Amino acid sequence: MDNSHPGRANSREADCVYSKAMRAGKRTYFFDVKSTRSNQYYLTITESKKRSDDRGEPFFEKHTIFLYGEDFDQFTDVLQDVLTYIRENNTVPYFENQYHAETVGPLKEIN
Repeated sequence: MDNSHPGRANSREADCVYSKAMRAGKRTYFFDVKSTRSNQYYLTITESKKRSDDRGEPFFEKHTIFLYGEDFDQFTDVLQDVLTYIRENNTVPYFENQYHAETVGPLKEIN
């Protein structure tokens, strides 16, 4: 049984202890809480987008950032600050709550 997320390698799932996925149009964002060998948690945020190569074969283009515990508070503060700026200054309307996150366990496949 394949217990990975589509387009993700099983080896990257081995240390995943909690996961949420958010579909956003053609993109999917994975928020994975992972554990180091010393049982310290960190966060990976992966954007995955299905693409096609020159022969029309599908593949997943992925971009991942790693966020470690010592950076959580500062990252949260800066993210909140820039989101507030966007909401207060962007002249193009956006749709809040257009996408909803799904809670998935580390062994549940997302279709």
